[in-house]
Amino acid sequence: MVDTAPERRQVGDVVADRIEKLIAEGVLKMGQVLPSERLQCEKLGISRSALREGLKVLRGRGLIRTDQGRGSYVASLMGNRDETPMMHLFNNHPRTLFDLLEVRALLEGESARLAALRGTDADFVLIQRRYDEMVAAHESGSVKDPETLARLDHAFHLAICDASHNPVLVHTLQSLTSLLLSSVFASVKNLYHRPVHKRQLDRQHSRLYHAVMERLPIQAKRAAMDHIQSIRDNLHDIENEEQRLERATMRLEGWH
Repeated sequence: MVDTAPERRQVGDVVADRIEKLIAEGVLKMGQVLPSERLQCEKLGISRSALREGLKVLRGRGLIRTDQGRGSYVASLMGNRDETPMMHLFNNHPRTLFDLLEVRALLEGESARLAALRGTDADFVLIQRRYDEMVAAHESGSVKDPETLARLDHAFHLAICDASHNPVLVHTLQSLTSLLLSSVFASVKNLYHRPVHKRQLDRQHSRLYHAVMERLPIQAKRAAMDHIQSIRDNLHDIENEEQRLERATMRLEGWH
């Protein structure tokens, strides 16, 4: 009997490289469940045995995972970042919030610019859906539930990032999900119950949404960066005001 294992491995590598390219190009996104074997075989023009060999290679590379009941899906390229020294620092030193907002302005500004340039019709459908969900939550009074509103807000920004079709940028932001959600939660909790700030943030989201959807890259980048910078400035003002109130209270207490 002829040993065909080397041939199977070679076919598997070829198939794996083709699927890997789809991941690198952002066609297959992190967490996305792969199509059925039949559909993959049709699209790639390969046999089921070749596909299975390729998936086996990709599992070995850590690029896909297979769970019973869910099937195969694109793995996180950054691993689990919920329990990192940075997350510990962020949770225990709130000043790190302002550093994170600086990073968000840079990354999300470029994401918005690229989304306006590269976004597909399918991307824009998802962006519109996420935007509508966020606006509906605002209008229904869900501001009383800041955690839900923060997740909807984050989902809108992440949909824009996905439309950039830059996998490194997408995976970088996704690897910061816990940190980003914390920063969004901080803005929702501290700003959305203040009518002036809420109206300002709603206008900024609208400006960002329309710039991306109308394929205006320069305006989209500016809108994203102005939005994050405004959050940073407003949170700074609130912090300074609270410190002034605290100092004033201490002085009053000192008179008694």
